[in-house]
Amino acid sequence: MLAEGHLLLEDVPGVGKTKLAKALAQSLDCSMRRIQFTPDLLPSDVTGVTIFDPETREFRFKRGAIFSNLVVGDEINRASPKTQAALLECMEERQVTVDGATYLLPPPFMVIATQNPIEMEGTYPLPEAQRDRFTARVALGYPSPEAELTMMENHGTSDPLNDLRPVCDANTVNAMIAYTRTVHVSDAIKHYTLDVVSATRNQASVRLGASPRASLQLLRCARAVAALDGREFVLPDDIQYLAVPVLAHRLILTTESTIGGRDAARVVSEAVAHVPVRHPNRG
Repeated sequence: MLAEGHLLLEDVPGVGKTKLAKALAQSLDCSMRRIQFTPDLLPSDVTGVTIFDPETREFRFKRGAIFSNLVVGDEINRASPKTQAALLECMEERQVTVDGATYLLPPPFMVIATQNPIEMEGTYPLPEAQRDRFTARVALGYPSPEAELTMMENHGTSDPLNDLRPVCDANTVNAMIAYTRTVHVSDAIKHYTLDVVSATRNQASVRLGASPRASLQLLRCARAVAALDGREFVLPDDIQYLAVPVLAHRLILTTESTIGGRDAARVVSEAVAHVPVRHPNRG
């Protein structure tokens, strides 16, 4: 949220994607809406629709579920491509346009979406433009045996979200975002970021590399990590730490590479490993 982006949680069913998304939303004292994406969900259910009010004999706009500070989109890839596309303007421009009228979304605004792997039955792969609007993709994976046993002991009879309380409100988040924007990024870090992103575009195994939007979002995330670490400047370590979650989901590999067992995360890791580090000059 400090990076002013959106988060995609991807993994198999049952590992806690929706629970994590709801926990993140509930920890902030902001407006929150949940959208359960299904094949019959309509774009107007997400963005809103203009309806005729018989009492006033005028048309009025009925806001959709997207009008919230935090939007939890559950199983986003179970919706049709047309409904998925309804999020494009919302996520990039933080506004909704319906019947020629534009409505701004309330700041802060963040979409936390979950999805199952595209191999699962009844899923539609997210289009490239949609994936590119997610700042980062995170896979939870299965918990360790110890963690799963602790979960069974502590949460077998109650919902852990029942005891979760907000830790800050919307005004505090907006102030934190404003501070994050002031974190210094040296020219060396900017060039290093560009080198890493460009490296994903110049590999034979990649059909579509990371976009210029990816460069911007990688820097925004690096600023957020630096701010959370108590620093007023970004380090190369921040770029390296964030490269895979911010860049990998944007890449499309060639068919030969996919058949050969390569994946996007490995491609990004190799790019980071081979790009020389440009250290910032602190004077």
